Amino acid sequence: MPVNTRRLEIKGADGNLLIADARGDASAPGVLLLHGGGQTRHAWGGTADRLAAAGRYAVSLDLRGHGESEWVEFPGAYGLEQFAADLRVVMRRFERPPALVGASLGGLTSLLFAGEQAPGSAAAVVLVDVAPRIEREGADRITAFMLAKPEGYESLEEVADAIAEYTRNRSRTRNLESLRKNLREGPDGRFRWHWDPRFVGGEGPNELTDRTRLDRAARAIEVPSLVVRGRESDLLSVEGARELVDLLPQGEFVDVSGAGHMVAGDRNDVFTRAVSEFLDRALPVE
Repeated sequence: MPVNTRRLEIKGADGNLLIADARGDASAPGVLLLHGGGQTRHAWGGTADRLAAAGRYAVSLDLRGHGESEWVEFPGAYGLEQFAADLRVVMRRFERPPALVGASLGGLTSLLFAGEQAPGSAAAVVLVDVAPRIEREGADRITAFMLAKPEGYESLEEVADAIAEYTRNRSRTRNLESLRKNLREGPDGRFRWHWDPRFVGGEGPNELTDRTRLDRAARAIEVPSLVVRGRESDLLSVEGARELVDLLPQGEFVDVSGAGHMVAGDRNDVFTRAVSEFLDRALPVE
């Protein structure tokens, strides 16, 4: 059952407005949920509801340039370091160090933040279908999907068809109105994704391919860590996931059957249960 959601407005590292949803008691053990590139905070709706219902303070954030958070225009504004800088600001809103749950872009941001930028600032880390070693074919497929319709979609039906073709692991949505929160409807009546095109237009994170740096960050994360892979993922291989687990001083691994790269969306119940069980061990609710 959905729980009460409160909208937060936070000034990011560059004075950029960040929007988040908060669920649960702010004094409870915190969890900060960070979506993947091209997604919004709404990707975490079901998971955040269940974490809050279990007694946690769950905050889902729209990363800079995504969803309702402000677009940032200076060159290099969408590097991992800039996403991590925003994360440092958002973390100050918690009464005590929270766990980080990051998917894809959000996961690499969490990795860099917890291992390099601010070691010890997170109570635990969950990295969802991402690692320093990713598969080029899967990464190219994501990029192609994000760049496929710069002119926008004519209708929500067209959007639903495009998502169904990309995800493969779930059936086409019947609730077209639910798609609106991930889209912007322009003056021309066409629908475009709710993120700044500059994010993948040459100004996106160049640290994604710096395996040496990301490996070093992983080795420095001294808190309990969980790597979650979608078993059907074409972005993260079993080998890439296990390499990351071996780097993490307190690493664990979960492989979610029936899920692709969008693990939380493909198998939300299984994903949320795995994360909840990990958090119950790493950051118990008092």
